[in-house]
Amino acid sequence: MGKGKGELKMLFAVKLNDNETDSLVGKILEHYKSYSPPQSAVIPVLQEIQGKLGYIPRRAFEKVSTVLKVPSSHLYGVATFYHQFRLKLLGKHIITICAGTACHIGGTNTIRNVLVRYLKLKPMEDTTDDGLFTVQIVRCIGCCSLAPIIKVDEDVYGKVEPSQIMKILAKYRRAT
Repeated sequence: MGKGKGELKMLFAVKLNDNETDSLVGKILEHYKSYSPPQSAVIPVLQEIQGKLGYIPRRAFEKVSTVLKVPSSHLYGVATFYHQFRLKLLGKHIITICAGTACHIGGTNTIRNVLVRYLKLKPMEDTTDDGLFTVQIVRCIGCCSLAPIIKVDEDVYGKVEPSQIMKILAKYRRAT
């Protein structure tokens, strides 16, 4: 899925209620009803839902399952197999942790652990309960001479020490 400017606006949309979700998913499914076999539409449908909402809500699985006649367990399996799909809305601010070799040696794991504790992230979760931050790990940001690196949105922070995390994130909490 690309990252066009129009798409980014959708990533921060508010969650829809059940009726709004059903309506949006129904409109998307209209374009895919004629796919044969119906399973061939699963990935494009999930991509389009996520493109509109920024994630795939649980409610969407029920509607897609009914229309495409594909078990919801299969849909969930596809959505959890492919890294591109999200089952939870992204936070307002995206924290990207570099896990490249230089950053790893420089202490990325410690920084990640501090972020998880400070943000009170639950196991297997990457977005805070208040929806303010999402933490993502990438292979390389491309600023190896500044290792270890984190990015918050488009702001790059180099030579990050664990003791700096609270101060860095305070800037984004105030801006909200």
